[in-house]
Amino acid sequence: MHGVVSFHCTQYSLYIKKSVPDLAPLEAVLFDVDGTLCDSDPLHYHVFREMLPQIGFNNGVPIDEEYFIKNIAGKHNSDIAVLLYPDDIPRGIKFMEDKEAMFRSRLALENLPPIKGLYKLTKWIDDRGLKRAAVTNAPKPNAELMISKLGLKDFFDVVILGSDCERAKPYPDPYLKALEVLKVSKDHTFVCEDSVSGIKAGVAAGMPVVGLTTRNPESVLMEANPTILIKDYEDPKLWEALEELDKRIGSSKTSA
Repeated sequence: MHGVVSFHCTQYSLYIKKSVPDLAPLEAVLFDVDGTLCDSDPLHYHVFREMLPQIGFNNGVPIDEEYFIKNIAGKHNSDIAVLLYPDDIPRGIKFMEDKEAMFRSRLALENLPPIKGLYKLTKWIDDRGLKRAAVTNAPKPNAELMISKLGLKDFFDVVILGSDCERAKPYPDPYLKALEVLKVSKDHTFVCEDSVSGIKAGVAAGMPVVGLTTRNPESVLMEANPTILIKDYEDPKLWEALEELDKRIGSSKTSA
């Protein structure tokens, strides 16, 4: 992992929906982190369930998973802070800092398994010499800890943080910056995401998005317009698309 880059980005791209094979020749693959590399959402959920009643949120009643998915999962911490403390944003930000510290302390003790088939996909990417970035709304210490625990520290060329952009996901800024830093085209790159916020960001940046139904319901994710939805990285739908992509690359080389 070559480092975390700071930047500002503001532009939008027009989006014409493409299939993954339409990207030939493929240049890069961009990944979200939470819920996309590993199933970390349950840990976030349980930390929120434990901490929110302590501040009297929801009259002290722990949130349920439906509320978590709809209002919290995939969102940037500054947006969650506004949700929790609309009249006292600094207090909300302090709560989120404390929450993330608890998340990391729990994460450090847990064996967080990768999404099924993840290393099969990373090998496929490695074998083809493609560029790759992690693009996340997570705080830097969270992202670095998860990536390290998954053994992917040297896999990613760069980690793009939503907090380093003018706007985090669901705006396209982090994904646009990933394209800029990697020096690749949106017409030859696809995104892997598991949340509505993240899928919207990838779509708005003009790229096909492979949506993972790690925790979020398929019906909810479809509203964000992913190119395909998969259960995990062993899903036949993904590999059919990648095989077709390889065929098109092979055909173009033959014709050339």
